[in-house]
Amino acid sequence: MIAGYTLTKHAQFQIQLRNIQESWIESTLNIPDQTILLADEHGNTHYLKKITEFGDRFLRIVVNPQVEPNRIVTLFFDRRIK
Repeated sequence: MIAGYTLTKHAQFQIQLRNIQESWIESTLNIPDQTILLADEHGNTHYLKKITEFGDRFLRIVVNPQVEPNRIVTLFFDRRIK
């Protein structure tokens, strides 16, 4: 689905549940507003981007960069960021 990435079943479910557009995912991964390396205890990278089409909310994509291809672990609109 997303070139260069695999998706966990959880991430696939979240895309459907939250109606997250593929173009939003690609944009967030390719031209993020912010990238946080080693953002959590698992060594994941977090990509954040403001999605204007979704009320200017920030999409957060959590990626495991330690596997090839990189794996999207989860993604969600982060309510903590305004």
